[in-house]
Amino acid sequence: MKSVPHATSLRRAPVQRRSAERLTRILDACAELLDEVGYDALSTRAVALRAGVPIGSVYRFFGNKRQMADALAQRNLEQYTERVTERLRKAGGGGTSRAGAAGRRGDWRAAMDAVLDEYLAMKRTAPGFSLVDFGNQIPVGARHTEPNTRVADRLTDLLSGYLGRIPDADLRRVFLVAVESADTLVQLAFRTDPDGDEAIITETRELLRAYLGRVLD
Repeated sequence: MKSVPHATSLRRAPVQRRSAERLTRILDACAELLDEVGYDALSTRAVALRAGVPIGSVYRFFGNKRQMADALAQRNLEQYTERVTERLRKAGGGGTSRAGAAGRRGDWRAAMDAVLDEYLAMKRTAPGFSLVDFGNQIPVGARHTEPNTRVADRLTDLLSGYLGRIPDADLRRVFLVAVESADTLVQLAFRTDPDGDEAIITETRELLRAYLGRVLD
C-alpha cells in the first residue's frame, strides 16, 4: 500500500487499515483527476466518485480540495524520499554503519544522480505530479520557497549520513541552493519539452556537479 501523508496534513488521521486504504484511494483519485481536468476543475465530489467512496469520507480527511492537493504533495515527498533512499541503499550495498558511511564518503555524484533521476522519473510518471510535485505549484504557476526548503532539509538529513558529512547550516544552505537551481532548470526543461528537454537536463546535471564539487570534493 502507498504511504499516506503525515497526520498534520489531515483533518483526522486514519487509525484502522481500512481507513488508511480509503485515504489512499482518495489521494490516488485526486492525482488522476489533476492530470485529466486540472486543479481549477477539480472537486471533492468528483474525487469521491472516482475513488468510490461517500463524499463524507473525503470531508473526514479534508476540508477542501486545496488541503487534498497539499496532502498529495506531502505523499509525493514521502515517496520520493523512499525512492532515493532505496537507490542509495542499493548503491551502498545496504550498509548503514558508520564504517559503511565512511566507505562511501565522497560518492556525492552518485547521490546527486539518484536525487535528480528519481525526481525526473516521478515528474514523468507519477499522476498529478506535474501540477503539485512537492507543493509548490498550486495555484498553477505559483512558486513558493517553503516546499523547496522542506525538500532541501529532507535531502540534507538523508545524504549527510550517506556522504559522511555533518548536516550543519552550511550543508543545508548548499543543498537549498542546489534544489532551488535544479527546480528552476527542470521546470524550464519540461516547459520546453513535455517529456523534459534532455539537453537542458544535461546542462542541469553539469551545473549541479560544478556547484557541489567545490563543497563536497
